[in-house]
Amino acid sequence: MKTVKNIILFTLFIWSITLNAQSEAFEVEVKGQGDPIVLFPGFTCTGAVWEDLVANLSKTNECHIFTFAGFGDVPPIDTPWLSKIKSSISKYISDHKLEEATIIGHSLGGTLGLWLAADENARYNKVIVVDALPSTGALMMPNFNSETIVYDNPYNERLLQMDAKSFELMATQMASAMSLNKDKQALIKDWMLKADRKTYVYGYTDLLKLDLRETIAKITIPITILAATQPYGEDVVKTTYETQYKNLKNYTIEYAKDSAHFIMFDQPEWLLTRVKEELQ
Repeated sequence: MKTVKNIILFTLFIWSITLNAQSEAFEVEVKGQGDPIVLFPGFTCTGAVWEDLVANLSKTNECHIFTFAGFGDVPPIDTPWLSKIKSSISKYISDHKLEEATIIGHSLGGTLGLWLAADENARYNKVIVVDALPSTGALMMPNFNSETIVYDNPYNERLLQMDAKSFELMATQMASAMSLNKDKQALIKDWMLKADRKTYVYGYTDLLKLDLRETIAKITIPITILAATQPYGEDVVKTTYETQYKNLKNYTIEYAKDSAHFIMFDQPEWLLTRVKEELQ
């Protein structure tokens, strides 16, 4: 009887762990030892986007590499997706005593880094933003107003109903513009195809709605921005970044020549050099 009771208790324990894991907004892989670095990937990407960078940084630092819910093999969560991601990250950072870590974020991950840095009493060492803006919506839409962004709209409905072949064609076209490294374009496309469709649609809606252009005025910790110059050219990119970041007090910016959005794929050595300089 005692054995049966122990089996039941053990089963309930494992079931509880499974439920907790499924409710998490992300999965984290930890590599290396030393001063902590928190790495956030971009939209639809897994933590593997940082693989080459982490291979070097983990020799001297403890790297916490995130993959968000609905991407890769991480189960999706309910909406509002982005705010749940952010609040769960804050709890993870508190639980693991990472309040003074360096944050490195690409695209969506960079925007999340800015959002966290704007929190009251934020004490991060610094945030390294890799090709990300405070407001993606303002970049995408003229006369942008976040209040007009809603989940239920004709564009989202078309994306939700899109058949696999059409979605793959769209993903192929998008991936080809995101990296000049043709060998990596297939990987970017595969991440998009593997993403949970509702997360892809509603999570991106959350990102479009998020507008931190005023919020970043609260940031007091150092911010380093590493921006890609392609396909729009350095002059256009500089204007965009200067406009969006005009309320940020303490930042430096450098531009990656001959790189599209995925700087880690197009200019990996340049990115590694810049990051290591900032960590020093």
